[in-house]
Amino acid sequence: MNDNGVRSQSDVIFNLSEILGHVVELNGHKIGKLNDLIIGGNGTLPEICSIVVKRPFGNPSLLIPWDKVGSFGSDKVVINVDDVEKFRGEPKEDAFLLKEHILDKKILDLEDTEVEVVYDLQLVMRNKKMYVTAVDSSRYGRLRRLGFRRTADSRQAADQKHENMIPWTLVQPLPPNMTAFKGEVKLKILKDKLAEMQPEDVADILEELDNYQRVIVFNQLETEHASDTLEEINPNVQRDLVSSLQKDRVAELINQMTSGQAADLLSALPHDETETLISKIDKNLAAKVHSILEKVEEKAINYATSRFIRVPGDRTTDEIQNDYPKLAKGKMVVMYFYVVDENDKLLGVLDIKELLEAPDEALLRDVMVTNIIALGPDSTLKEASELFSRYDFRAIPIVDETDKILGVVPYRDVMNLTHHFVD
Repeated sequence: MNDNGVRSQSDVIFNLSEILGHVVELNGHKIGKLNDLIIGGNGTLPEICSIVVKRPFGNPSLLIPWDKVGSFGSDKVVINVDDVEKFRGEPKEDAFLLKEHILDKKILDLEDTEVEVVYDLQLVMRNKKMYVTAVDSSRYGRLRRLGFRRTADSRQAADQKHENMIPWTLVQPLPPNMTAFKGEVKLKILKDKLAEMQPEDVADILEELDNYQRVIVFNQLETEHASDTLEEINPNVQRDLVSSLQKDRVAELINQMTSGQAADLLSALPHDETETLISKIDKNLAAKVHSILEKVEEKAINYATSRFIRVPGDRTTDEIQNDYPKLAKGKMVVMYFYVVDENDKLLGVLDIKELLEAPDEALLRDVMVTNIIALGPDSTLKEASELFSRYDFRAIPIVDETDKILGVVPYRDVMNLTHHFVD
């Protein structure tokens, strides 16, 4: 998971039921078995802070801080301590233990109705830290918990194993008095209420999850609702989600969209993925999408105008105000003054409001904006529309590698052509 909660290729996934009982070693010698994991607090994704090691022959258990865990593999745990006896003890009363406190608990919805049972917990390790990411209440989880993983694998396809996985972000903070015999796991939202939520609200929830959890929740939505929700998701998150879904499922969702909406989605994906999806969607829709995508890749300079106001930097603001009617005559872009040198190198930009608010005798070079947002000669209409959407400009200059101004692209000439406005 990165800072945005998206799972990385370096993440290692564990199921609690499959790691309990792992051999714990110190300097190549077995000292006991992993008996439980303790989480620290109730963060968005709770972090493992200690492990509980059960020792043989009636020796007291060990509480090993996570930073003393040298490696955590699929078959054993290796710890790095000088003297294990320093770590003898039992968990504190307010500690949350995953096996003792959460496994086999009832999962209640917001109305305190029992909806599931916790058969397992999903854990993810990255950068030497381990987090709780999901509650597993699936039939697959139950079979795995009972030791029948092969049976579960033979009966259930891989893409269905996690249909009842509940992201931890949908779990309410655990109660402080939770024990092995008391307390339940409660959800923040009703799973069956997702269908009643507005697409914008579901999108907000999905954006808070990591990508693996996001897929689990998203797959619970009906096709039309999922399609509407997909349109509302942040483009970066949207890209990760689409890449994680089955292509036939994505094609089904795209078929519910207008051609403009479909092009908006597909334009954010890698080219090969876009072509694969276009080949799977309705042929009439595919033809329209292709036409739109070709349009947004057209060069923005083809839509630039040379009819804009150029001014030198050594003129004063009152001079420009007096000359404005003459300077603006016949121009297409009249809200901005582009300050240039004798070689047409763009030095700065001043909009008409800033001009009117500046002191009368001020030189343009002293009041102009020098942090210029500009396009290049090879910039596409799509890139231009993204800048217009981000900065709310009425026009954007195009400059070459020497900052010579080549033209100006008006807002209306680009935004009236992009896929955002095509049905």
